[in-house]
Amino acid sequence: MKTLVRLAAACSLAFVAASGALAQSNPYQKGPDPTVSSLEAARGPFAVGSTRISSSVSGFGGGTLHYPTAPGSYGLIAVAPPFIAQSSSIGWLGPRLASHGFVVVLIDVNSTLDFPESRSRQQLAAIQYAINQSRSASSPVYNKVDATRIGLSGHSMGGGATLLTARNAPTNIRGAFPLTPWSSDKNFSRLTVPAGILACENDTVASNTSHSSAFYNSIPASTPKAYYELRGESHFCPQSPSNNPVIGKYIVSWMKNFVDNDTRYAPFLAGALPQADLASRRFSALRTSGL
Repeated sequence: MKTLVRLAAACSLAFVAASGALAQSNPYQKGPDPTVSSLEAARGPFAVGSTRISSSVSGFGGGTLHYPTAPGSYGLIAVAPPFIAQSSSIGWLGPRLASHGFVVVLIDVNSTLDFPESRSRQQLAAIQYAINQSRSASSPVYNKVDATRIGLSGHSMGGGATLLTARNAPTNIRGAFPLTPWSSDKNFSRLTVPAGILACENDTVASNTSHSSAFYNSIPASTPKAYYELRGESHFCPQSPSNNPVIGKYIVSWMKNFVDNDTRYAPFLAGALPQADLASRRFSALRTSGL
């Protein structure tokens, strides 16, 4: 009996050691195990700081940097605003993403009338700005940006810019999550960056047939992709606080899974958990591929 007890104890210790080794195998994994409630909460586990970016900065119109205050290196996410608006219209995304362990550059554009092609160039400029800030000892994000792990998001024409940036400049870009994207360029057959598209059922500005759904269909099957459509919502659904819990859950999970390579978040992107949002009528449509 004592031999069996010792054997069981040894096996248990071996299992714990193996689990610990697996947990340490991904150096980018940060924070506690995710749950539906933790991902739908207004804030994640990291305390967040922020600093304004001057409108006189080169290449884009300024904005805000949000970042975890805890020491360490984090993936970078660049978020572009919608047509005739600036970053304040989707300002909740900055601290929300940062509180889950990302540096976020929430950009203002040079002109609110800029189209996706211009917004894409400004998104790239904002990425380089954040990387440069991480190299400056006087910056609050000093040594906080991992320039090899970048994510993209944006709303409306900012979402179109996100797809263009992901398609045209994929180096070090690990994931894209556009929100009700608008773009006159419909061909994303060369997109290799994993892309999750958040659409809204009653979008009359960027109709899903000619925008979000068309973009999803054009992305090759070899690229991980998803289409999440919120039931009964308009083009401006990312600006409505009532949608923050569900949008926040999916964008955080997408970035954690692809930018941080944290597979703990994979179940929130495909399978039973998104199907539950479809069954509860939170979603009007759901499509995934390669997840």
